[in-house]
Amino acid sequence: MSKIITLSNHKGGVGKTTSTINIGAGLNKLGKKVLLIDLDPQANLSQSLGQRDKSRNIYSAIRGDYPLEPITILKGLDLIPSTLDLSGAEVELAGEAGREFVLRELLDPLRASYDYIIIDSPPSLGLLTINAFTASDLIFIPLQSQYLALQGLTKLLEVIEKIKKRLNKNLKVGGVIITQYDNRKVLNRDVVATIHTHFKDDVFQTKIRDNVALAEAPTQGLDIFRYNPKSYGAEDYLALCKEILKTE
Repeated sequence: MSKIITLSNHKGGVGKTTSTINIGAGLNKLGKKVLLIDLDPQANLSQSLGQRDKSRNIYSAIRGDYPLEPITILKGLDLIPSTLDLSGAEVELAGEAGREFVLRELLDPLRASYDYIIIDSPPSLGLLTINAFTASDLIFIPLQSQYLALQGLTKLLEVIEKIKKRLNKNLKVGGVIITQYDNRKVLNRDVVATIHTHFKDDVFQTKIRDNVALAEAPTQGLDIFRYNPKSYGAEDYLALCKEILKTE
C-alpha cells in the first residue's frame, strides 16, 4: 500500500511544485515506484514535465468522465496531469455529497500499484486542497528561508488539524522542507533558526540550496536529475529523499 504525501503551502513561490517533481524523481531514482498528481489548476507540474493539454486529466476524473489514467514519465515514475479547467472544480463539487472524499475514492484503486503517491496541491486552502489532505497520510510544507516565511502558516496548520479531527484521523505533518537556502546570508540562517524553533523535530535536516538549475530544468520538461545530475539541486533533493526514506 502506497504512502500518500501532499505538498502544501498557500504562499506562492516557495518551491512546492519544484519539490513535488524532484522528490518524486529522487524516490524513483532510489528504486521506488511513484505517482505524481497535479492538483493545481495552474498545471505547473504537468507543464514542467512536458505534459500539456491532456484530455484525460485530474479534472476529467473528478467530473467522472474517466478513471484516473497515469502517464508514464520514466520507468516507475507516472503522472496524472492537470488542466486550467480544474479551476472550476471547486464550484462543481460544492453541491456534491461527500465532496471532500472525491480524490481519496479516485486514488484507492491505484494505491497498491505505487510505493508513493505525491500530490502538488493548489496555493490555497479551498476544496481541492481539502481533498488532498483527506486523501493523504502526510503533509510536507515547503518553506523559503526568507523573511515572512512563517506568515499565514497558522491558518494552514489549523486546517490540517480540522481535517485530522473531522475527515482523516491519520493525517499528520510529515516534515518542513527549507528551500532557496543560502548559507552565506545571515537572514537565511536566522529564518532557519526561527523555523526550527517553531517546528522543532518536524524540520528535515536537508536544506534545498538556491540553485539556478532547479529553475532551468522545467523549461526543458525535465526533473533535476535528468537535467543536471551534478548540480546542487540534484544533490540536495537526493539527500532529502534518502532522509524521507529513513524517517519512514
